[in-house]
Amino acid sequence: MPGDVRPPSVGVDVGGTFTDVVLIDTDSHRHTAKVPTTNPPDVGVIEGIEQVCATAGIEPASITTFRHGTTVATNALLTRDGAKTALVTTEGFRDVLEIGRQNRPALYDLEADRPVPLVPRRHRFELVERTPPPAGAVAKGRRITPDPEDVEQLGHTLSTADVKSVAISFLHAYADAHHEETVAEALRQRVGIPVIASHDILPEFREYERTATTVASAYLTPVIDDYLDRLETRCAEQGIAIPQLMQSNGGITTPRQARARAVTTVLSGPAAGVVGASSLAGGGAGGTAGLITIDMGGTSADVSLIEEGRPERTTETTIGGVPVRVPTVDVTTVGAGGGSIAWVDDGGALRVGPDSAGADPGPACYHRGGTEATVTDAAVGLGLIGAGTRLGGRIEIHRQAAVEVLESIATDADLAGATEAAQGIYRVANATMTRAIRSVTIERGRDPRDMRLVAFGGAGGMHATALAEQLGIGHITIPLDGGVLSAHGLLHADEIHDVVRTAPTPLEGDVHQELAPILDAIEAEVIERCSDPTRTETGFELDLRYKGQSFELTVPVERPIDRDGLEATFHQSHEQERGYRLDGAIEIVSCRVRAIVRNDPMHTEEHPSQIEQVGVRSVVLHEGMEETPYTIYRGLPGKPTQLEAPCILERPESTVVIPTGWHATSVVDGMLSLRRGGSP
Repeated sequence: MPGDVRPPSVGVDVGGTFTDVVLIDTDSHRHTAKVPTTNPPDVGVIEGIEQVCATAGIEPASITTFRHGTTVATNALLTRDGAKTALVTTEGFRDVLEIGRQNRPALYDLEADRPVPLVPRRHRFELVERTPPPAGAVAKGRRITPDPEDVEQLGHTLSTADVKSVAISFLHAYADAHHEETVAEALRQRVGIPVIASHDILPEFREYERTATTVASAYLTPVIDDYLDRLETRCAEQGIAIPQLMQSNGGITTPRQARARAVTTVLSGPAAGVVGASSLAGGGAGGTAGLITIDMGGTSADVSLIEEGRPERTTETTIGGVPVRVPTVDVTTVGAGGGSIAWVDDGGALRVGPDSAGADPGPACYHRGGTEATVTDAAVGLGLIGAGTRLGGRIEIHRQAAVEVLESIATDADLAGATEAAQGIYRVANATMTRAIRSVTIERGRDPRDMRLVAFGGAGGMHATALAEQLGIGHITIPLDGGVLSAHGLLHADEIHDVVRTAPTPLEGDVHQELAPILDAIEAEVIERCSDPTRTETGFELDLRYKGQSFELTVPVERPIDRDGLEATFHQSHEQERGYRLDGAIEIVSCRVRAIVRNDPMHTEEHPSQIEQVGVRSVVLHEGMEETPYTIYRGLPGKPTQLEAPCILERPESTVVIPTGWHATSVVDGMLSLRRGGSP
């Protein structure tokens, strides 16, 4: 709260191109830094912390809170650079990873290849075992306990195999985990490597998704272990607090929990950005309308929705062809970042992404060895970024290098020259992001014209007005720390833990009494994961469906459960999401409990105004080849300030383009409010 003295806190988000850092010091002043992402990333993390501490005039050892968003897990899945993993499963289910759901990745492509499973067949092992399915299931069965000799032999085989982790997923372990617990403990004593059991990761029915998620967690565990070991060692050398990790669900967790459930960190970075945007809902970015967030960084653009101040969530996502069924902030990612590479397809059409130049060598304009045109090079070619500009205060822009690669792509695409190529790349990247926004709004029954666009990331402000014009959006918010908002969001995040358990139950009779023991058990389990159980808040949700359906909807529920109210809520949710409702029977499939330890409210002192007009630059933003003079401002508008369009605001971590027809005013400590037409 204002007036309080708090020890320094730092948030560090590692992106594909830059590592972003936000520090709040004891006087509640913000300090930021942006450094190139390194390989391994922990080097850049410490470098960024050292740089921001030097700016703030403090020692790294004074930092008592260190929160971290990482792409380590995501990159390992995308590049298939995780640990060699073995799978132990019920006899007859060795190939479930390859069989999957029998859906084709490309409906009309007869030659489309499925992603290769994370575990090759030679490392998938079976045990004779069977646990009866839960009460209420159609199938019946008898219990078959694994033979201890078979388990001993399996332990010997695994100890001599070339694997670094083991995943265990028995058919009905979500209903009764006894067999998994026994086998997992025996193997841990025998093999000396991480053994990850499905009942600890996803005690939920559907054997394919549960097995795939458990395998992904086992595949990532040694990678996360290794990364955290290195980072914690570097932190100890500097006297910095041990990092807390951002999870995919938008909540902070401890390194111990992240190691135990590595798969929960797969969308760590994008989730932090959405949390940062949602923290603005009480300030200049909120109101009654929902928010569309667009986080355009160096490698990708991430789109999400925030309604009533809460980010939309989902329980399943796919990364690199791997289904991951854990609670996540609902983020749609497209390959349209500043470093996304432009190319020409076999039909002669100009394309952008998903491949990226990354941080090394980066776009050609960085003059660090890049030889392919990127979205950032296009921005330089159009005049949106000026020659000599230092991105993040460090990387100097070389216009001629950008022009050379733009001329090369122009030749390949049969365009007139570098300017036309830059315009084409800019339009293609915008079209890609527009499709992503449509997918989370129009395709879900939301009208983007009724919502506000919150644009952040290093490149978000350069494309925001173009996206808004294509979607009919009339109001844009650019956060003060937009270029490093994901790092800022880390400092606002709560500690969050989620637990799910399948418990098939008809929605009839005394549902409250039927589910009370299950919800009590799950609640006790999730509270145990919290750092401070005395400050924990819990919330309950149920997955419901019409009997016979193959998908569920997650509905919040209060205790004691009101059956009639729950039924009405489900009908309403189903109609909103699917467009219809039925009169048939409803069944409860799974119970969910979320535990939250609220973060203390963050307060930062008002930023002093440091904006100045530094010149005029010619910009060729639209077709027609007409150069337009744009006024160039530089700095951070810390008090209400109106910028005269057309203009460009160059901030330490990002660039904001304000074309003719838009009005920009700084509100709420330097946050920019852009309105189309009329007065701001």
